[in-house]
Amino acid sequence: MSHRIDYSRLDQPHILQFVFYPREDWSPLPPGAIDHSVSVEDNISISCRFYPASESAPNILFFHGNGEVVYDYDGIAHLYRGEDINLFVADYRGYGQSGGMPSFSNTVADAHIIFNYFRDTMQASCYSGPLFVMGRSLGSLSAVELASNDSPGFKGLIIESGFASAGRLLSYLIPIFQSPDLGEFEKANLEKIHSITMPVLLIHGQYDEIIPHEQAEVFYENAGSEDKQLLTIPGAGHNDIMLVGMQQYFSAIKEFVFTRD
Repeated sequence: MSHRIDYSRLDQPHILQFVFYPREDWSPLPPGAIDHSVSVEDNISISCRFYPASESAPNILFFHGNGEVVYDYDGIAHLYRGEDINLFVADYRGYGQSGGMPSFSNTVADAHIIFNYFRDTMQASCYSGPLFVMGRSLGSLSAVELASNDSPGFKGLIIESGFASAGRLLSYLIPIFQSPDLGEFEKANLEKIHSITMPVLLIHGQYDEIIPHEQAEVFYENAGSEDKQLLTIPGAGHNDIMLVGMQQYFSAIKEFVFTRD
């Protein structure tokens, strides 16, 4: 069953400038990494980078935060590879080497194209491990879109520092934001989350100053999955969650992806 939301009413310049922070950036390939370019529209492709650990390892399709680019994960990917987890990180339009400009609508639409490319690439390259989707912060928009629309093959959803409602996110990012559609978006987002039946792992900082911890609680309470867990990292904020709770963070992810295949 499809649970797509019409985000076009949010695709206004005065809103998008507070949500998306595209920047052009690139770094040389680290040893073993592979760059991919995913065509999403005529003359527009999305830059992705794959950090393989082994052919039998679990595979995570990762959507990053709004101020990040794929290449920021060059220094993080080795932590996943050290746990024998393959990491495939995707940009958004206008980020890194990607073309176009990002919006809510094209971000969720592109997620489906990126997923199809990711799934087909893993199969063609003989990476046989289970598939997972993960979103950090803004990336939860793409990850939830896929998890709630019956994307075949995913064994679980991981959300880090994420949100339960795009409308609620806007109220955090833009304190003066007012819209009569907020209640409608809130309801639609919660229905979307409720439709998720695959296993769910939520990781959130106790003192997240951008997306409050209550959003993780709302997500947990509304997720339709019977297999769901919420890991709160004590003392962590929005951008230091991995630094503050690295052992807990990776222990939870490792347990999640290696016991749900």
